[in-house]
Amino acid sequence: MTETENEALDAGEPQQDDLDYKINLLFPGVVVRKDLVKAVKGNAIVPSYVLEYLLGQYAASDDEATIQAGIDTVRKILAEHYVHRNESELVKSTIKERGRHRIIDKVTVTLNEKADVYEAEFANLGIKGVIVDSPVIKAHPKLLVGGVWCICDIEYFHADDQRVVPWILGSIKPIQLSKFDVDQYLEARRGFNTEEWIDLLMQSIGFNPAMFSRRGKLFQLVRLIPFVERNYNLVELGPKGTGKSHIFSEFSPHGMLISGGEVTVPKLFVNNANGRIGLIGYWDVVAFDEFAGKKKRTDKALVDIMKNYMANKSFSRGVETLGAEASMVFVGNTSHTVPYMLKNSDLFDELPDAYHDPAYLDRLHYYIPGWEVDIIRGEMFSDGYGFVVDYIAEVLKSMRSQDYSDRYQQHFTLSPDISTRDRDGILKTFSGMMKILFPDGQATKEETEEMLRFAIEGRKRVKDQILRIDSTMAEVKFGYLDQDGTWHGIATLEEVEYPTYYYRGRTKKGENEPEGPSSETDALGDATAPTGVGQSAEPEPESDLFQGHREYQQGQRGVSFDSLLVPYLRGASTITIIDPYVRMFHQARNLMELVEGIARAKDPADEVALKLVTVENQDGPDKVQRQLEYLLQIKKSAGMLGIVFDVELVDPPAIHDRSITTDTGWKILLGRGLDIFQRMADNPFDLATKYQKYRELKGFGITYLRQFSE
Repeated sequence: MTETENEALDAGEPQQDDLDYKINLLFPGVVVRKDLVKAVKGNAIVPSYVLEYLLGQYAASDDEATIQAGIDTVRKILAEHYVHRNESELVKSTIKERGRHRIIDKVTVTLNEKADVYEAEFANLGIKGVIVDSPVIKAHPKLLVGGVWCICDIEYFHADDQRVVPWILGSIKPIQLSKFDVDQYLEARRGFNTEEWIDLLMQSIGFNPAMFSRRGKLFQLVRLIPFVERNYNLVELGPKGTGKSHIFSEFSPHGMLISGGEVTVPKLFVNNANGRIGLIGYWDVVAFDEFAGKKKRTDKALVDIMKNYMANKSFSRGVETLGAEASMVFVGNTSHTVPYMLKNSDLFDELPDAYHDPAYLDRLHYYIPGWEVDIIRGEMFSDGYGFVVDYIAEVLKSMRSQDYSDRYQQHFTLSPDISTRDRDGILKTFSGMMKILFPDGQATKEETEEMLRFAIEGRKRVKDQILRIDSTMAEVKFGYLDQDGTWHGIATLEEVEYPTYYYRGRTKKGENEPEGPSSETDALGDATAPTGVGQSAEPEPESDLFQGHREYQQGQRGVSFDSLLVPYLRGASTITIIDPYVRMFHQARNLMELVEGIARAKDPADEVALKLVTVENQDGPDKVQRQLEYLLQIKKSAGMLGIVFDVELVDPPAIHDRSITTDTGWKILLGRGLDIFQRMADNPFDLATKYQKYRELKGFGITYLRQFSE
């Protein structure tokens, strides 16, 4: 049992099995065990909501026999009816020979103006020109834009006229929930406390809530706001691998994920040549993947139309002005650390130049700090119960017309300093979070305050970066007053962690900024600034560094990388380590500890290029795979510290001396490489596990050479 589980038991908290029992009790038939999706998916390239739709039909139970029977049924359905692209000819033959066959495929419909008919194209089956009746289009207009996964009956009838398509659409049913009982949903919600409800929602999007902090859970749930709030504009920038686009590609049949490079005015808004409306007119959420990239080419006309739509919820078709409700989401990767961006530019630095514009940025309602979102790991996925995604997707869709933005007013008043656009962003985020977490609109004062603070922080992150780009914009005092008139200022976490860089080029405004150690809690609740990494120790004067050779005895203690190596690496922007033996876990751990030492010694806003030249493990493919996994994990962790880690694998004869060289002129000859510590007992209570100076050394020599001065 884990330490977390032990603590939960000590506190008398319900275990996850108890929550799963309650979920099945209060939401029978609309929840499913989330690990079943992987069990049935196989090599079918379909969104999770398609699979969960089927699982919801046959395996929505907590009875193991029912679940297993449901899995078998879904597998059989996929095997018989899902169209694999490489088996399309076989499926077409089946339709021809049987005369009629049911398939699962992605269907896109276009209007053939010359023939005055609607025609369907089936993505995997590879057929097109299939006639679709007008009532079908009226019932399911999304077929016209982007394509919809459907269950279809296809018939075959060959005619002598070769112009007649032999494929006939017998029936079509989009894969989404037809209806649900909103009153039952609200009533069942009352059976959960807030923490349980958050965990249920986390499991519904596929994550194990035990692996996330409260703040981390809320960031995941902010990604749902575009589905529940009309015309909500969200941006998330951060490192790769944090699942930024997952929600928008897998979660809901009402969302569309497109590549940022594929965006055009006709595709997004309107084709003026034929008047056809684009994605904005049909989808609840349009998300732009891979949106970041300073060198990406952009269409200025598209940017201008997008700015107008994001501000006014409308766009033009010729002389006609059309309204739409689609929320817009922009996700992209960052390539630098937060302090680096704050010191050298701003937190929107990665955006294409056309979007690095205060007028566009000011229309964003919330900025999810992707650097605070954990990189997705296997153990973070849930095997607990959650809503079938098309069920929760319909719940969220049904609440888009409701407005909970005033639910804080009986307790709090927003700062009068906040502009109209700032207020809109805060209120839309607050409304969205309230609808997600408290769908009946009932929350305690403390819960209301938590949502309000969270909403203010996300909009403040947007506005503070705009102020860096456009110094003519007025400073804003972000915060709120409670009923007795007490002021509560809000700060972003990066503002607390890196105040020196955060206020570059401008001054703090009033009580908005943290003024002492206690302000971290006041501004962020349970968030505290990290210690250790990023806090540079006093550098040892360059002239005092030893040059020459030293020997260390076997069994000796009191030595660490911080004393042995880090003083010589301080100030370097390029470091090269040559060591053939970075293969085993303890050797990789030693390297990671050196990375941490380098990070502590440098300015948090600086970047260091660290290169390792080593040899591939010679003990078989399994050992090689493990070695590469260690190095990849180091690369990810180092990147978060502002260290760009690269590895070069060479043949064993190519490495002679083990050494470290820097662009500041130092060369350190390492007799044993970094593998200088004797093996330790795997004991978490042993100080040597955490602190190198308590470990026994292997015998080794080290030579410090000064090749040149800076």
